Amino acid sequence: MGSFRTQHCILVTLIFLLGAWAHHAASRALQQEDPLYQMHEQWMARYGRVYKDMEERQSRFEIFKANVQRIESFNQAGDKAYKLGINRFADLTSEEFKVRNRFKSHMCSTEAASFKYGNVTAVPSSMDWRKKGAVTPIKNQGQCGCCWAFSAVAAVEGIHGIATGKLISLSEQELVDCDVGGQDQGCEGGWMDSAFQFVEKHGLTTETNYPYLGKDGKCNVKSESNRAVIIKGYEDVPANSEGALLKAVANQPVSVAIDAGGFQFQFYSSGVFTGTCGTELDHGVTAVGYGATDDGTKYWLVKNSWGEQWGEEGYIRMQRDVTAKEGLCGIAMKASYPTA
Repeated sequence: MGSFRTQHCILVTLIFLLGAWAHHAASRALQQEDPLYQMHEQWMARYGRVYKDMEERQSRFEIFKANVQRIESFNQAGDKAYKLGINRFADLTSEEFKVRNRFKSHMCSTEAASFKYGNVTAVPSSMDWRKKGAVTPIKNQGQCGCCWAFSAVAAVEGIHGIATGKLISLSEQELVDCDVGGQDQGCEGGWMDSAFQFVEKHGLTTETNYPYLGKDGKCNVKSESNRAVIIKGYEDVPANSEGALLKAVANQPVSVAIDAGGFQFQFYSSGVFTGTCGTELDHGVTAVGYGATDDGTKYWLVKNSWGEQWGEEGYIRMQRDVTAKEGLCGIAMKASYPTA
């Protein structure tokens, strides 16, 4: 009798497991027929995304699916001057995306006293420092939260190019590894003024000599000592004045801090960004120009550090001369630039 009951229990268990497996296999088959599932597979291959197990893949697919549907809905509405697109952040929630940005806005408590462009009375109607040999190609910070280093380096590259006529790609990794004695903490965040102070004291080597690794490392003293660029110092743009920022950007690329944590910024693809964003500064970028569209919409030309596949080949045009004194996404709140 005992043996029969045991066999019966085993049989019931097997039937249950087979049923569960069949249900899972059927669900899986139906899911794989979903065009968005196939799109997710193609996206994974494009961006080299690998998940630890099927459970993570399923959860990331659900996030991906929700983001794609939201992007398509936004674009189909057609009531904005810009478009969204699927990029390498497509399997992240808005909350996960926000924590990637590590600009330490709470540290920005002091400002340099001088502003040498204060007496400028006339500026060109448009400016694009890319066309004047002052902007290196778009870079990608990857998973390291060192936007502050990329922003500062781009500004230093710019002023050096303007002053010498020689555009050199400089090392963000040197700042990540070596500028750690004060407020800057590598992939854990920092801010541009502190980076300028480091470059003023130590100079900066080339990217070739000290290549980017995308992670915290030990300072390579030998590479660091091979200085390619030095700066005299830095200045802060008067806060909350797009007019003052315009004077600065008319003369050189400028490091700026923005609130980049919103869904629309995360998936920005093209056009003049006029989206809703706050002033919780969490990302360092570089203003490398300005202009206006044919319909008169004024914009800032901003270099980002998320690779060429984000935005307009790595750039974003952000609406300029808005009602808020802080500028769109707080772009006029904490701007600074190195002096040659």
